[in-house]
Amino acid sequence: MTEDSAHGGGAGDRSDDVRELRARVAALESERARPPRHHARSLLAAVLILVGCLLAPLAVVASWAADQVGDTDRYVSTVAPLASNADVQNAVANRATDALMSHLDLPALLADVAPADRPRLQQALGGRLGDALEGAVRSFVHDKARQVAASDAFRTVWTDANRRIHSSLDKALTGSGGGAVQLTNDSVTLDIGPVVDQVKQRLVDAGLTPAEHIPAVHTDFTLARSDQVGKVKTYVRLLQLAGNWLPVLAVLLVAAGVLLAVRRRRALVAGCLAVAVTTGLLGIGLRVFRVFYLDRLPAGVSPGAAAAVYDALTHFLRTGVRVVVALAVVVALAAWLSGPGRYAGLVRGLWASGIGAVRGTADRAGLRTGPVGPFVRRFRVWITWVLVAVAVLVYLLWPYPTGWVVVGIALCLLFALAVTEFLATEQPAAEGWG
Repeated sequence: MTEDSAHGGGAGDRSDDVRELRARVAALESERARPPRHHARSLLAAVLILVGCLLAPLAVVASWAADQVGDTDRYVSTVAPLASNADVQNAVANRATDALMSHLDLPALLADVAPADRPRLQQALGGRLGDALEGAVRSFVHDKARQVAASDAFRTVWTDANRRIHSSLDKALTGSGGGAVQLTNDSVTLDIGPVVDQVKQRLVDAGLTPAEHIPAVHTDFTLARSDQVGKVKTYVRLLQLAGNWLPVLAVLLVAAGVLLAVRRRRALVAGCLAVAVTTGLLGIGLRVFRVFYLDRLPAGVSPGAAAAVYDALTHFLRTGVRVVVALAVVVALAAWLSGPGRYAGLVRGLWASGIGAVRGTADRAGLRTGPVGPFVRRFRVWITWVLVAVAVLVYLLWPYPTGWVVVGIALCLLFALAVTEFLATEQPAAEGWG
C-alpha cells in the first residue's frame, strides 16, 4: 500500500504540474493576443485629426479669399451675371433716378425746353406738364434709367468696371485703398456715374434737352452693407494671407494623425467623415448668415439686389464646400470598401460576382481578350495604382473643380477599375470544343 500510495501521490503531483503549466501557457497566450496599449499615440493622432478637421472649413474660406481677390478673370466671371439680374438692374435704375432727380430744378428745367421739343417731351411725360409734374418726370427718368440698366451697354460697363476695380475691391475687403470700390460706414459701394451719364444722354435724346446741363453726378451703388463688415474685413485679411497654405496644413494634419493612429484605416474613414461634417456646417452657416444679412439690411437697400450680390460673391465659396464634402466622402468610402469589414467584403463580393457574370456572358458570346487578359492579370496591382494616380492627377490639375467634377472623376475611376477587373478575370475552360 505504501508503494501504491507513493505512485498515487506522484501521479497527482504530475497532474497538478501539468495543470499549472497549462494555466501559465494560457496566460502567456492571452497576454500575447491582447493588443498593446498606445494611449499617448492614439491621443496625439486624435488631436491631429481633430485640429485638421477644424481647419478644413477655414481652409475653404482661405482658398476662396485668395482666389477671389487674386484672380481677376474669376472675379469678373463671378460678378458679370449680376448685370443681367432684374433686381440689380432695378436697384441701379432707382439709384440713378434719385441722383438725377436731386439735380433737377423742374420749373426752371421745363422753362428752358425749346418750343420745338415741348410736344415730344409732353408726349413722353404722358401729357402731364402741370399737375403731378414731379411724379411724371420721375417716372420718365426711371424708365430711361431702366432701359440703360437692361441694355448691352450696361453689361459692358458693368463688366469693364469690375475688371478695372478688382484690385480696389481687394483693398476694400481688406480694409484699405480707394478707387471705384470703397469701404465706408460698413458698406462696399460702387460708383455708377457712367450709368447716370448714359441716362442723361437718353433724356436729352427723348426731348429733355436741358438735362445736358446737369453736372457730372457720382453716386454709389451698394454692393454689400452690414454692421459686421468692418469686423469681418480683419478676418478676411488674415485668411487671405493664409491663402492656399491653410488647406495644405489641414491635409497634412489629418494625414499625420492617420499615419500615427494604431488603426489607420478606421482613422482615415473617421477623419474624412469629420472633415465632411465640419465643412458641411460651413455651408449651412452660409445659408443661415444669408437670412440674417438680408433681414438686417438698412432702409433703401434692395433686398433682391442684395441677395443676388451675396449669392454671386459666395458662389465659389459654396462650390468649395461641396468639393471638400464630396472628396472627403469619396475617400472615406474608398477606405471603407477596401477594408476587412463584413459589409465591405460583401460589397466587394457583389462587385466581383457582377463582373464575373459579365465576363461569363462575353465568353459565351465568343469574345476573347487574347494576350491582353494575361498581361492585365499579371500587372493588375500596378495598373490599379496607376489608375488611382491618374485620377488624383486629373483632380489636382483641374483649374476649379466642383463637387460634380469630384463625383465624375470617381465614377470614371470606378469604370476603369471595372474594366481592369473584367480583363483580369480568368477565362473558364472551354467545354464541348473538339
